[in-house]
Amino acid sequence: MEIADRAVGFLLSFISLSIFTYYTFWVVILPFVDSDHFIHKYFLPQEYALLIPAFAGVVLLCFLSVFIGLVMLKSKKKKA
Repeated sequence: MEIADRAVGFLLSFISLSIFTYYTFWVVILPFVDSDHFIHKYFLPQEYALLIPAFAGVVLLCFLSVFIGLVMLKSKKKKA
Protein backbone atom coordinates (compact mmCIF):
# COMPACT_ATOMS: atom_id res chain seq x y z
CA MET A 1 0.00 0.00 0.00
CA GLU A 2 2.96 2.30 0.51
CA ILE A 3 3.71 2.39 -3.22
CA ALA A 4 0.13 3.37 -4.02
CA ASP A 5 0.27 6.16 -1.43
CA ARG A 6 3.51 7.43 -2.93
CA ALA A 7 2.01 7.36 -6.42
CA VAL A 8 -1.05 9.30 -5.29
CA GLY A 9 1.16 11.80 -3.47
CA PHE A 10 3.35 12.25 -6.51
CA LEU A 11 0.31 12.70 -8.76
CA LEU A 12 -1.25 15.29 -6.44
CA SER A 13 2.06 17.14 -6.18
CA PHE A 14 2.45 17.15 -9.96
CA ILE A 15 -1.11 18.42 -10.49
CA SER A 16 -0.67 21.15 -7.85
CA LEU A 17 2.63 22.27 -9.34
CA SER A 18 1.14 22.32 -12.84
CA ILE A 19 -1.84 24.43 -11.75
CA PHE A 20 0.44 26.80 -9.82
CA THR A 21 2.76 27.23 -12.80
CA TYR A 22 -0.13 27.78 -15.25
CA TYR A 23 -1.86 30.30 -12.98
CA THR A 24 1.36 32.16 -12.18
CA PHE A 25 2.24 32.45 -15.86
CA TRP A 26 -1.33 33.51 -16.67
CA VAL A 27 -1.55 36.21 -14.01
CA VAL A 28 2.03 37.50 -13.69
CA ILE A 29 3.72 37.10 -17.06
CA LEU A 30 0.95 37.08 -19.67
CA PRO A 31 -0.15 40.72 -19.17
CA PHE A 32 3.30 41.82 -20.36
CA VAL A 33 3.10 39.80 -23.60
CA ASP A 34 1.60 41.41 -26.70
CA SER A 35 -2.09 40.58 -27.10
CA ASP A 36 -1.59 39.31 -30.67
CA HIS A 37 1.04 36.76 -29.60
CA PHE A 38 0.13 33.10 -30.24
CA ILE A 39 0.55 32.16 -26.55
CA HIS A 40 -2.70 33.98 -25.65
CA LYS A 41 -4.79 31.30 -27.34
CA TYR A 42 -3.75 28.80 -24.62
CA PHE A 43 -5.14 30.91 -21.77
CA LEU A 44 -8.57 32.13 -20.76
CA PRO A 45 -9.32 35.87 -20.70
CA GLN A 46 -7.83 37.81 -17.77
CA GLU A 47 -11.24 38.31 -16.09
CA TYR A 48 -11.34 34.62 -15.24
CA ALA A 49 -8.07 34.92 -13.33
CA LEU A 50 -10.06 36.40 -10.45
CA LEU A 51 -13.45 34.82 -11.04
CA ILE A 52 -12.30 31.19 -10.92
CA PRO A 53 -10.47 31.41 -7.54
CA ALA A 54 -13.31 33.51 -6.06
CA PHE A 55 -15.89 30.94 -7.17
CA ALA A 56 -13.75 28.09 -5.84
CA GLY A 57 -13.42 29.89 -2.51
CA VAL A 58 -17.17 30.40 -2.22
CA VAL A 59 -17.83 26.74 -3.03
CA LEU A 60 -15.22 25.65 -0.47
CA LEU A 61 -16.77 27.85 2.22
CA CYS A 62 -20.23 26.48 1.42
CA PHE A 63 -19.10 22.85 1.70
CA LEU A 64 -17.19 23.64 4.88
CA SER A 65 -20.23 25.33 6.42
CA VAL A 66 -22.49 22.40 5.54
CA PHE A 67 -19.98 19.93 6.98
CA ILE A 68 -19.61 21.86 10.24
CA GLY A 69 -23.41 22.17 10.49
CA LEU A 70 -23.90 18.44 10.00
CA VAL A 71 -21.24 17.62 12.60
CA MET A 72 -22.87 19.99 15.09
CA LEU A 73 -26.30 18.44 14.49
CA LYS A 74 -24.90 14.95 14.89
CA SER A 75 -23.15 15.81 18.16
CA LYS A 76 -26.31 17.47 19.46
CA LYS A 77 -28.33 14.30 18.77
CA LYS A 78 -25.75 12.18 20.65
CA LYS A 79 -26.05 14.37 23.76
CA ALA A 80 -29.84 14.14 23.79
